[in-house]
Amino acid sequence: MSLLKEKDYGTPKPKTDKKVTVEIDGFKVDVEEGASVMRAAAEADISIPKLCATDTMQAFGSCRLCLVEIEGRKGTPASCTTPVAEGMKISTQTDRLAKLRRGVMELYISDHPLDCLTCSDNGDCELQDMAGAVGLRDVRYGYDGDNHLDKAKDVSNPYFEFDPSKCIVCSRCVRACDEVQGTLALTIEGRGFDSKVSVGGADFFDSECVSCGACVEACPTATLQEKSVVQHGVPDRTVLTTCAYCGVGCSFKAELKGDQIIRMTPHKDGKANHGHSCVKGRFAWGYATHKDRITKPMIREKITDPWREVNWADAIDFAAARLKTTQEKYGRKSIGAISSSRCTIEEVWAVVKMVRTAFGNNNIDTCARVCHSPTGYGLKQTFGTSAGTQDFDSVEEADVILLIGANPTDAHPVFASQMKRRLRKGAKLIIADPRAIDLVRTPHIEAAHHLPLQPGTNVALINAFAHVAAAENMIDDAFVKERCDLGSFKEWLDFIRGEENSPEAVAKVTGVPAEDIRAAARTYATGGSTVGGNAAIYYGLGVTEHSQGSTMVMGMANLAMATGNIGRRGVGVNPLRGQNNVQGSCDMGSFPHEFSGYRHVSDDTVRAEFEKAWGREQDAEPGYRIPNMFDEAIAGSYKGLYVQGEDIAQSDPNTQHVEAALKAMDVIIVQDLFLNETARFAHVFLPGTSFLEKDGCFINAERRINRVRPAMRAQPGVQEWEATQMLTNALGYAEMNYESAADIMDEIAALTPTFAHVSHNMLDEKGSVQWPCNDAAPDGTPIMHVDGFVRGKGAFVTTEYVPTTEKTTRKFPLILTTGRILSQYNVGAQTRRTQNSDWHEEDVLEIHPADAEARGVHDGHWVSIRSRKGEITLKAVISTRMAPGVVYTTFHHPVTGVNVVTTENSDWATNCPEYKVTAVEVAPANHKSQWQEEYEATTPKLRRILDAGVAEPAE
Repeated sequence: MSLLKEKDYGTPKPKTDKKVTVEIDGFKVDVEEGASVMRAAAEADISIPKLCATDTMQAFGSCRLCLVEIEGRKGTPASCTTPVAEGMKISTQTDRLAKLRRGVMELYISDHPLDCLTCSDNGDCELQDMAGAVGLRDVRYGYDGDNHLDKAKDVSNPYFEFDPSKCIVCSRCVRACDEVQGTLALTIEGRGFDSKVSVGGADFFDSECVSCGACVEACPTATLQEKSVVQHGVPDRTVLTTCAYCGVGCSFKAELKGDQIIRMTPHKDGKANHGHSCVKGRFAWGYATHKDRITKPMIREKITDPWREVNWADAIDFAAARLKTTQEKYGRKSIGAISSSRCTIEEVWAVVKMVRTAFGNNNIDTCARVCHSPTGYGLKQTFGTSAGTQDFDSVEEADVILLIGANPTDAHPVFASQMKRRLRKGAKLIIADPRAIDLVRTPHIEAAHHLPLQPGTNVALINAFAHVAAAENMIDDAFVKERCDLGSFKEWLDFIRGEENSPEAVAKVTGVPAEDIRAAARTYATGGSTVGGNAAIYYGLGVTEHSQGSTMVMGMANLAMATGNIGRRGVGVNPLRGQNNVQGSCDMGSFPHEFSGYRHVSDDTVRAEFEKAWGREQDAEPGYRIPNMFDEAIAGSYKGLYVQGEDIAQSDPNTQHVEAALKAMDVIIVQDLFLNETARFAHVFLPGTSFLEKDGCFINAERRINRVRPAMRAQPGVQEWEATQMLTNALGYAEMNYESAADIMDEIAALTPTFAHVSHNMLDEKGSVQWPCNDAAPDGTPIMHVDGFVRGKGAFVTTEYVPTTEKTTRKFPLILTTGRILSQYNVGAQTRRTQNSDWHEEDVLEIHPADAEARGVHDGHWVSIRSRKGEITLKAVISTRMAPGVVYTTFHHPVTGVNVVTTENSDWATNCPEYKVTAVEVAPANHKSQWQEEYEATTPKLRRILDAGVAEPAE
């Protein structure tokens, strides 16, 4: 077995604490009741040959290598499918078994290429290992006659190849696609000698395969193999780290040869992903060594000047001087920073500390402002803490899943696979989404209810759910009486019983029939009509990116409390966070009104703690949010910005307003991997590090603190926190003097009560923990609010539906809403620099056939999308996923300019932009929009500078 692989016990571990005792080859073994004989042997370090068995899937019993003898039983049963029983006596090594196993192996080898020395899997092949284990020395059957040795390879997938000549038809790939991923893109076609793995299409690329890599991970031979391994050979060392894409936070093994990454494989013991992955985490890591990477600092006097490479000392001195000059001219609050949700918590902490010490203000914000800031506000008001309530595994005990404004198969695919496994076991699914996402109906899953509500009417819908629960006596009175504030409950109950919240009234607002709303509400409130049934809410940006985002979060919390669906497994209110460390960025105090742990800057006691630790007076007044920064820049009073790992010029709404604000500033410092869109307006570029170079922690959507470890040296020569520390020191705050990321984590723990027990050493020992992790919960907290809410009694909040001011008109009769796609991530800076673009090379506009026909729009043709803010041009895709009157697009390509048309509307409590509701008109087009033409005109110059090595002297 390769040292890079974790131990494989052959079959899954039973979920029971009850043990039985068996005897294997004369050794007593205590093992869980229901475990297979194979697993019992493996736990005693007794190896039984196997090919079709692996502990990530259920036993299959097809390879016939794992035969054993059991005292008192006839025959030689397969150890993978035979459960242990008390007192069982098992023999794994006898002459009879050895002869049978060699005979089986001879049959496999007689139809397998004998090219082991030149095979890409040499040294990492289970077939090769098992041939040695059974003592195979010759093949009596010869190699004449029919065989499969001339089968052609399928190399259509950009990341792995399929070589059917090496397939032993063990079905592991088929079962992985079924049991692990849940796509069922693979099957075994034919019988007997004609059996073969089929992708159900012309090739892998054109099949239903989602390239998650589960089949590649499961394959025991070189049949399914990463192209990187074919090219470079089997890796020889591994570093355990965490994925840098979505908020699931999958654990991965970076497998290397020297300093070269060969492949990323999901860590079987990862508590968020359990050995599974998606196409992004598994394969889309090549951006880390892409030719576009900037690895040296650069400066320029004006944004019209070309960039000039300098050393770190000169870049830091230049940046510090510009920031000092700006503050001297415009005042202490004239500069600020935006922290990154892609960086580690330690790197974020350094930026936050720089702002609150060296800058001397609270002008710090984060990308959560434009995604999940309503989650933080709404859950804190109702439950007392700004985070989701469950671990991901909790979904396995849900009887009803209410999925609102989220598309997990595209945005959070590993969690989606876990959810699909539960749905296939009988849980009921309710989807509230304007778009018919994949989970609405597939060949294997169908939602019990799909409520295609009009964008912007979430609050009305959730109020109707609560109205049905109250009107039909489905309130959990015992839970409310014990756990909730009764005064707020009574006020809320009086409100929710109002006729304006009835399904009949809400149907007129949402466009969803009243009987459908009522049926779905009953399903949630009763837990699917199961005695003691559990109902869980999972939601995404389709909830938060609205003018009533915070109201909706509180509405969901109200419903969960009223029905008793909080504080145990299988329930809860769970935000599906969009970026790898957006939770951690918020936890670190990246908001202008809060210190770490969500403690307000006006709290004298908390402020005194930071003043003592940092030696600088802390401002009691909140600083600027991102929208305030832009407004004040245009007004002339905000002149300097440090942007850590975010691309606000592409990701923030009303692009032309954002660009105007950036142009108005005197100094912008961008810290990133690439010259992104924001860097067009920057004066200083500080090169950042990819996740493969970082040392620290990410925090995922379930509050899990995961270690990130460097697999490669830092390409810029310094870590990002070191660059921030150098700038902080240059600005006159010498007390920031960390020697490692571990030092920063220690300070986080010392100043943040919910992290009190966390350290790098502890995480290295335990793997990961979920905060709170302190004296009250030394091993972390998988489920929140078990015995009581963080705030004491749960608070109900009246959630009146207020329609958005962004309304359709005769001029703009359609509603544009936005989302993500599986192969791309956020603004695409990472995934566009990988072969994931083979699947999604451009953003398109989905439009309903009725709307297309009325406008003369044809599939695949260019159309213009105009709003009251701007105009862009895209290709149209005619689709019935959207209801008439609603159009949809993604935002992964900068040339698309989706945010040119989005508006400044935002959530009333947090200023989270209302990306999901923009009134537009669509019409055929034969040219790009004016903004797109201007954007493309600047691109050649940027590319020319890059190609020239960014060494052209400044004017």
